[in-house]
Amino acid sequence: MEAKEMKMDIAGREFKITNSPIVSAANGYAIVSLGDTVIMANASMSKKGREGAQFFPMFVDYEENFYAAGKISGSRFVKRGGRPSERAILNSRLIDRPVRPLFPKGTTNEVQIICSVLSADLEVDPAITAINAASVALMVSGAPFEGPIAAVKIGYLNDELILNPTYKQEEEGKLSLIVVGTLDAITMVEAAAKEVTEEVLLKAMELAHTHIKQICEFQIKYAEQFSPEPIVAEIVEKNADAVAAIEAFVTEEMLNTIGGKTKKDVKKTIAAIEEELFAKYATEIEEEKFSKGELGELMNSMMEKNMRKKILEKEERIDGRKIDEVRPINVQADILPRTHGSAIFQRGETMALTITTLGGPGDAQIVDTMESDITKRYYHHYSFPPYSVGDIKPLRGASRREIGHGDLAERALIPVLPDEADFPYTMWVYSNVVSCNGSSSMASVCGSTLSLMATGVPIKRPISGIAMGLVMDKETGNYKILSDIQGMEDFAGDMDFKVTGSTEGITALQMDIKVKGLSLDLMREALERAKQGRQFILDKMLEVIPEPRKELSSTAPLIMSMKVDPDSVRTVIGKGGETINKIIAECEVEIDIKDEGVITITAPAQENGRKAVEWIEKLTYVPKAGDVFDGKVVRLMDFGAFVEIVPGKDGLVHISKMANERVNKVEDVVKLGDIVKVKLMEIDDKGRLNLSMKDAPGHQDKGGAPAGESKPTTHPPAKTDNEEKNGERVEGTTAVRKV
Repeated sequence: MEAKEMKMDIAGREFKITNSPIVSAANGYAIVSLGDTVIMANASMSKKGREGAQFFPMFVDYEENFYAAGKISGSRFVKRGGRPSERAILNSRLIDRPVRPLFPKGTTNEVQIICSVLSADLEVDPAITAINAASVALMVSGAPFEGPIAAVKIGYLNDELILNPTYKQEEEGKLSLIVVGTLDAITMVEAAAKEVTEEVLLKAMELAHTHIKQICEFQIKYAEQFSPEPIVAEIVEKNADAVAAIEAFVTEEMLNTIGGKTKKDVKKTIAAIEEELFAKYATEIEEEKFSKGELGELMNSMMEKNMRKKILEKEERIDGRKIDEVRPINVQADILPRTHGSAIFQRGETMALTITTLGGPGDAQIVDTMESDITKRYYHHYSFPPYSVGDIKPLRGASRREIGHGDLAERALIPVLPDEADFPYTMWVYSNVVSCNGSSSMASVCGSTLSLMATGVPIKRPISGIAMGLVMDKETGNYKILSDIQGMEDFAGDMDFKVTGSTEGITALQMDIKVKGLSLDLMREALERAKQGRQFILDKMLEVIPEPRKELSSTAPLIMSMKVDPDSVRTVIGKGGETINKIIAECEVEIDIKDEGVITITAPAQENGRKAVEWIEKLTYVPKAGDVFDGKVVRLMDFGAFVEIVPGKDGLVHISKMANERVNKVEDVVKLGDIVKVKLMEIDDKGRLNLSMKDAPGHQDKGGAPAGESKPTTHPPAKTDNEEKNGERVEGTTAVRKV
């Protein structure tokens, strides 16, 4: 094939599309690069439809390749790629969501899109280039794809919007917004934000769409150079006999009876009509002119159309709510006795049980990614078991949907988490959706806030979330925005717009639409309505837990932190980790040490933590003249005795310093193992410790304890914030959990 290549500039980086020098056998492929980031996208579509397909069988995979970043996987045991990482799964979803609605409804042909990262510049997110590459590959494949689509990312730093920000700009800024759209409108939005306003988001979307249109036009010009063989989408034809039968039987009056406050109520009204329907056509069903399943599908389609009509014409929803009304809310805290924190958030029939577990810094999750290794001190897991919707299904680990919803809920809370310096705990939040009728991801956001506050995590502000919907008449443009959509409104509606935030602004955003695009004016209206809904929900949450608990749960671990001289770190660790492992085992604690000398101890109780702190204080103690110790005699010499004052440090008590009177023989005063009170008199120029027994407070001649007798060992008191050693401030211990 003749080599084709086109270039343009995006935010100072070269954006290039080519089909060379790498050649693929897929229906359509493209090598798309942005700077030094290179993505190979392959798009294939089967000529025939899949028999019995109940949904559009499209499969999208984003492949992270460690070689693209010049990196070898950090795992010592598994070097070959296996199950995609969570980041790869999330990027696969980013590609899938805007592409899927642009194929003919009812398509049964299999479509596969694979986007492989061949080179990563480690400066900008390769996922954006992958979305653009997938669109180009589809454009030249001959598939019935109503594209192109294009994607850009927008950052917000120092009150300025930035096109395709670098990772550093995203980290330092307040916004990471991914926008996907067509020439005409925006079709998908994904955002993480640090409490930005609705107005900033709208300006960011407007800027994004300006560049999206340019990239779409660029793709069209590139695709015009190719003449692929068109692939015809196979659409399952509806059974004409079944269509005639249901149209003859089901009336608008019947459809208007469908409704109810709960999913069960709605199903009862549907079942009543279906019972009459199946009875009327029992003969035709027996003769296999059509099946109950075919009639049921057509019935469901009629019901959805009628539901949309009632919303558009009368603002009547299937559960009787007004279009801006939120379902009844139920909030409960402290549900489970032994967890660190737990809460239930229920909105309508959707209930999320959310549990918070605290751990030490060592429990932070290390994520080995293509670009870098990331350490997460907060992570949220979302679970959607089959019983939540009355299904029976085998459990096979987290699904892509569960990973996506968990990531959204995680992003929602990150901006309001306490700083690590103030709260060194690792936080794991687990949301179990025990019952669902729509908006479960937003229920898990609200549940996470409640659970964290119930645990005593000092979050800066509470977060709530709401899912907004849309019903639009494509011919007239008439539309209605729905607050807090439930399951049927999600399936039959035209938009799923999730918004989370605090009273200060938005923290996360996710929008998917089934129409070809939305105007900024419509999104402005949806954001304003979402703000009102979020505040209503937040008020209900704060009625139960108005602020984070002042004290951590009694079942949570205790964290103590201390600062030692960095040169003493090796002493605490010991040869091959022997010392630190002994402290961990005997005190039953976890210990994390940073190179700068910050030591964090995570203990199940105060007693364990104090024991470990005292042990480390002894190991790292820097002696000074005047300190008094209960030391242990460890060696006898003719000229005196060596006494260990703290583990690993001993000094000499000269025979002349053992008693007020003359001592002829050391053994007359002390024996090996004796515990004796000594005072540190001086440290000589060679660092040797000179001790005295006779100058120690309360000394009595021949006052050493009998050999073998055990006395409590004292040690210097914990240093206060005002004390200094070697010119460096040394912090005292800090108990984070109040006890």
